Order: sequence, then C-alpha cells, then structure tokens
Amino acid sequence: MDVTEVISNAIRYPFSDWKKVLIQGILLILNLTVILAFGAGYTLRVIKSTLAGYDEPPEFDDWGGMLIDGFKVYIVELAYLIIPLIIIFVGIIGLVSGVIIGTIISSSVYFEFFLTFIVGIILLLILTLFATIALANMAYYDELKAAFKFSEILERISKIGWEKYIVWYILTIIITIVLFIIADILRLIPYLGVIIAILVIYSYLSIYSGRSVALIFKSGDEVQKTAVSSIESVDETKTE
Repeated sequence: MDVTEVISNAIRYPFSDWKKVLIQGILLILNLTVILAFGAGYTLRVIKSTLAGYDEPPEFDDWGGMLIDGFKVYIVELAYLIIPLIIIFVGIIGLVSGVIIGTIISSSVYFEFFLTFIVGIILLLILTLFATIALANMAYYDELKAAFKFSEILERISKIGWEKYIVWYILTIIITIVLFIIADILRLIPYLGVIIAILVIYSYLSIYSGRSVALIFKSGDEVQKTAVSSIESVDETKTE
C-alpha cells in the first residue's frame, strides 16, 4: 500500500460509520481530562482494530480498557514530546519578554531565544515521527513498554521506508491543517459553530489519524513480504 492509498483509505474510513464519529465528538465536547482520555483511548482502539485487519471503526465498549489506553497514549506522548515542548516554551517566554521589556534585552539575547524556539520546533517534528510509530507499536503488542523499544521502532520505519514515511507525515500535517482551518471557519458561527467543529471535524480527525497511522505501520510488513517474495522467486529461478 503506497502513501496515496494509505491517505485515501484513512480519509474514507470515518465515513463508514458516522455514529461513531459523533460519539467521539461528544467525548471531545465534554472536554475533561478523563473524558479526553476516552477519546485518546478510542483512537488507539482504531489503530488496534486496523492492525487486526478490520475495515470499520471499532465499537464503543469496554470503557475501562479504553480509559486505560487513553492514559497510555498520554504517557507515551508526554515521554516523547516533553523536552521539545519545554524548549519551545522557554523560547516563547524569552521572545515575549523581549517584546515587553524592549531595549533592555540585547538583540543577540533575543536571537538566542528565537533560535531556541526554532530548535524546539525542529526537535518536536523529529520526535513526533518516532512517537507516531511508537503508539502504533504499543497498539501492535498491546503493551506500554513496546512504545519504548527504540531499535524496533527504527527498524519498523526502515521497513516502511524513510522517504515514504516522511511523505506520509507531511501529507498528514497538511490534511490536519486543512481540517483545523475548516474547524476555525465553523467556530465563527456563534455557539453552534464550536459544537459542530468538535462534534464533526475534530472527532473525524482523531479517527482518521488512528486509521492512517495503523495503515502506514502495516505497510512496513507489506514491503517486507514483497522483498521476501522477490528473493524466493529469484531462488526458484536459480534452482530451475
């Protein structure tokens, strides 16, 4: 499955059951930490379901397990992204302080804060690449420690192909930005707009993301199977 197939499949996937998209949206509207954990847990369940070969969004059941999965997602994301987020925060604080204080801070110090912010953004993008496959690896083994099997995660990305994976990553970012823009436009509608944005757009994005991550993760196995088949075909030809 190439990148365009992964993206198009994931885009169609939430449309197969709008009821589940709306339920996910209701969880997001409630906007409490525990409730949001249910949402994160359902996204992980989408990854598990896709890896298991199912082509429809999973049911909303086993709420206790879904809550635990949600907190597992939080732990993995925090572990991978806390450092770049701190660096970005320091850079922003420095830049804002520089604007407020003005001439008291030298241009070189101001530049250092700007550089700190840029480094944080770059580091965030790089670590998000690993965190994404880490979540899929956790779903694959259904255990938290699988998200921190770094050599295995690197091997999985290599199987997918770095170029293919980065192209998928960029396309996913673009799709996410487009959906956020649509959500922001909807939010201009007083009261109702916010509800529609969360109920439809954000919930759709969370389910799309789970599906897309799982498909790109599985594509590494397809590449490996193709390579093995090619080798076996060559061996059979040599034997003949």
